[in-house]
This record gives sequence, structure tokens and C-alpha cells, in this order.
Amino acid sequence: MKEYFAHETAVVDEGCEIGNGTKIWHFSHIMSNCFIGESCNIGQNVVISPAVKLGRNVKIQNNVSVYTGVICEDDVFLGPSMVFTNVINPRSHVNRRNEYAETLVRKGASIGANATVVCGNEIGEYALIGAGAVITKPVKAFALVVGNPAKQIGWVSEYGHSLHFDENGIGICPETNQEYQLNDDKVVRIK
Repeated sequence: MKEYFAHETAVVDEGCEIGNGTKIWHFSHIMSNCFIGESCNIGQNVVISPAVKLGRNVKIQNNVSVYTGVICEDDVFLGPSMVFTNVINPRSHVNRRNEYAETLVRKGASIGANATVVCGNEIGEYALIGAGAVITKPVKAFALVVGNPAKQIGWVSEYGHSLHFDENGIGICPETNQEYQLNDDKVVRIK
């Protein structure tokens, strides 16, 4: 029994597993053998290529193509018209389907509108990728990155607020009072 919503113009190929409460909007195409978790929102004109894996509560805005090799963990946000690649050196006349590189977007990460993620990179937990950024290397957990090529300009909390660290390497999210520790150029949430 189907327990997700797909607009009448959406195409969902056979062999997909789609979680309860997921919504698939106008003119989107979910290709074969995808796994889409519960409570996801797939915007208008989105393509999910074969064997893509999306966790729970993934939000994909309009005009995004999620290509084979991409894995998005829970609570990931993909902004309008952002781009994934899946081959490092594409050529129209060369079939490189066996060379798709994996791109892993960790829990809670957000990728801004019109950003590009070059394949083979990992986006860390709760990282925030600015609009139009071009990701050419891995992004650390809680990192704020912008530009082309993207450069880290700061740190953010799980809620997307800038983190500023004291002399002991402690930063506090202004919205939640959650504490974070900066140590060896890595940020972790203090439990």
C-alpha cells in the first residue's frame, strides 16, 4: 500500500522504496532502485537517479538532479538548482558508468541554491554550504563554506547559527545554548 504522495505528473519507476509521509511534486522522476526515507519532500522538476539513497526528512528544492553515487543522510537540505556530479572527467563519447564516484552528505548538512558538489567529496554533519559555492574537497562537520572554489569561513551550530569560540575552545549556539568544542580544527557538540 502506497503511504507517500506523488503528484500525478511525477514518475516513480519500479523497484523504489519510498518512506511513509514522503511527498514527490510536479514533473519529478524517481528512477529505479532508489531508497527514499520517511517524511522527505522532493520538489518540482527533481530527478533521483538509480540506486540513490536518501535518509529520513531530506528536503530537496526545485530543479535538483541527485545522481547515482550520492547518499544523503537524515535531515539533509538541498537548495534550489544545486548540482551534484558523479564522474570526475566526463566525455560524451566515453561511457564511464562504472566510474561513478560516491558523494556522501552527512546528517543535517545544508547545501545552498546553485551550489555545485564535485563528486567524491564528503560533506560533514551540519555543514552549511553557501549559495553558489563550488565544493572541490571534503567539508568538515559544522563548517561554513562559501565561494569558488569553496573555502571555509567559519563554523555553525546544528541550527545554522555562527559559532564563536572562547579561549577554551567553547562555542555556544545562541538559539539553544548548546555547547560546542573546537579542538584540532574539528568541532563537536558537547553532550
